[in-house]
Amino acid sequence: MSDSSSPQPQPGRPGNSGKPRGTGRRAGSDAGALVLCGARLADGRTVDVRLGGGRIEAVGTAGSLAPQGARVDLAGYLLLPAPAEPHAHCDTALTADSDGPASDSPEDVQRRTTEAALLQLGHGATASRSHVRIGGVQGLRSLEAVLQARRSLRGLADLAAVAVPRVLTGVAGADGLAMLRDAVKMGASVIGGCPDLDPDPAGHVEAVLEVAGEHGCPVDLHTDGDDPARLARFAAMSGGLRPGVAIGPCAGMARMPRSVAARVAEQLAAADVAVICLPQGDCTGLERYGSRVSRPAPVRLLRAAGVRVAAGSGALRDVANPVGRGDPLEAAYLLASLGEATPEAAYETVSAAARATLGLPDVRVEAGFPAELLAVRGERIAGVLSLAYSRIVVHRGRVVARTSAVREYCDSAVDVALELPRQSQR
Repeated sequence: MSDSSSPQPQPGRPGNSGKPRGTGRRAGSDAGALVLCGARLADGRTVDVRLGGGRIEAVGTAGSLAPQGARVDLAGYLLLPAPAEPHAHCDTALTADSDGPASDSPEDVQRRTTEAALLQLGHGATASRSHVRIGGVQGLRSLEAVLQARRSLRGLADLAAVAVPRVLTGVAGADGLAMLRDAVKMGASVIGGCPDLDPDPAGHVEAVLEVAGEHGCPVDLHTDGDDPARLARFAAMSGGLRPGVAIGPCAGMARMPRSVAARVAEQLAAADVAVICLPQGDCTGLERYGSRVSRPAPVRLLRAAGVRVAAGSGALRDVANPVGRGDPLEAAYLLASLGEATPEAAYETVSAAARATLGLPDVRVEAGFPAELLAVRGERIAGVLSLAYSRIVVHRGRVVARTSAVREYCDSAVDVALELPRQSQR
């Protein structure tokens, strides 16, 4: 049995030179016209999809769209909106095997960030948000390295940097606040923080929201979320802040009495605060190696209350998790396997909800939408979450990554496997 190799672009045939249905091409397009042929959609239709100017130009029945450039045969593939990675730590990724402390040199941080982002891209995440610690002996050097990696990835994947100070209150917090403002001037596009680690959690949140308001930046805070009073106050402080507020991983909510967690969820929904959960485990390592095993945030309960829930991968082969994959489909698989979402809803947490949390435009396989797509060998979402080996990733209208998996059995093994049922019937 084999899983056929990844399709290759083929020369296109002359097609209609008129303006395609949907959005016209933009000047300075990243990619020429490309037709994805014979793709299966989540609703069961089989279609051709023409891309151009970084967007979906047209969607038609299979065989109806004449290629104007190249074509990719997607027979046997499920075509989906591309996922996004809403919670990464690219600066510390891939350090689990280091002998001694991991290097924090700008060169190594930039290399690790680039490798981690490309690994995520290969899995389908065409956009990611990476949290970067600032302050201490490193100052802003790690952030500078991540921003350099972001520039080198332009055209392949979109990478946003979250500046994460440790302390923002008291005498020690003055330096943190100054550095946070400098981080935004350097290019950090999101304000982060760790209120649980500050002697004054409420003051920490207040400082983060103040700086975010000054610069018009979104907010993304780390919190275990095990204190309902603190979460309620956070929701009250965050309500109405634009362009948006997210918190995560909030695994502590899973340990609350259900009635208490439901009340907190309603408060978060009223304040329009998104929750980014980490199904593979917390990114600090405390839950993984501590005295208790933690479930992710209660996704079903949060979604029922109207909270936008995105799912991320978190730690990637670092001190918190030596075996992370950085695969959004794995995060969705884990949510579905834990019973926190149906396969379709689980995929939504790593695609539409993740993109919305990152402030990215919505993606649908319809004319006019951004050409951010993932093709996975399989027929249904439940199946591809289980066996998502072969993948084709489209970013800004062009194929940027391919993964092909082939499984083969030796003839003697197949013969033995086929003979065993026959013997049992004799």
